[in-house]
Amino acid sequence: MSALKALTPYKSGVLLLLIIILLVILISRNTQAVVRAFVAQETTWKTGNYIQTETEHFQIRYLLADSDYVEVIGHTAEDAYVRVSDLFGYQPDHTTTIIIYPDSASLAESFGWEKDQKAMGVYWAGTIRLLSPQEWINGAADWQQTFASEGPVYHEFAHLLVDDITKGNYSRWFTEGIAQHVEKKLTGFEFAEPVIEQNSPYYEISMLEKNFDALDQPIAYWESLQIVEYLVDNYGEQSLLSILNYLGEGNCMEQAVSKTIGIDYKTFESDFLRSLI
Repeated sequence: MSALKALTPYKSGVLLLLIIILLVILISRNTQAVVRAFVAQETTWKTGNYIQTETEHFQIRYLLADSDYVEVIGHTAEDAYVRVSDLFGYQPDHTTTIIIYPDSASLAESFGWEKDQKAMGVYWAGTIRLLSPQEWINGAADWQQTFASEGPVYHEFAHLLVDDITKGNYSRWFTEGIAQHVEKKLTGFEFAEPVIEQNSPYYEISMLEKNFDALDQPIAYWESLQIVEYLVDNYGEQSLLSILNYLGEGNCMEQAVSKTIGIDYKTFESDFLRSLI
């Protein structure tokens, strides 16, 4: 009896360890779903005092001060759903939450950013966060058109589709390049080309891959768009979708690109950089 009793804690410990290992495996295979669920709960709690309305594919949360903008934001979001989904050949099977923040400080706070960090829109873990149009449109008479053509909705919805299709397995430069490409194609909006000093080399793709946020942002964003457009010009629009699907299967960026275009990734990088000269 004493021998059996002595084994019981050991067996319990092994069972607990096996359960922990199983949970780790399940979470690692469903990281995107776990993160999205956590972020959804967090945003629901943090925006508990926001008003909520729904369109066919979106749930929009906002404060009373932004009531006049909600209809246009909803209409623009639905237009983005149709047109961006058509480009990707993929439609999300879930409702997407859009949160409208009244000012840059509250948008920054929602991410734990410094208050002086500014953005018109941010996509993160299934949720699109927008800066209130009243903060940047400045009372333009045709603000509805300005919001549609210069606002962030198409850009951020493209990020969501990239995240969906790849199951969260993508490089920052690639999703930024695709989002800009989609935005340019559908609205005509494009960031101004940055000034690059003559003696300054362009970033290698490996640098964009590893240190995107630490690089000169206008240049990093511009070059990301150039890479995506290089792929489209030389291998067709379908190449982007092929890369996304390979990423969704678990391939790394190098593998996804090489399998799609049929050449070594280093050769692709060299060819691209030569095209900029």
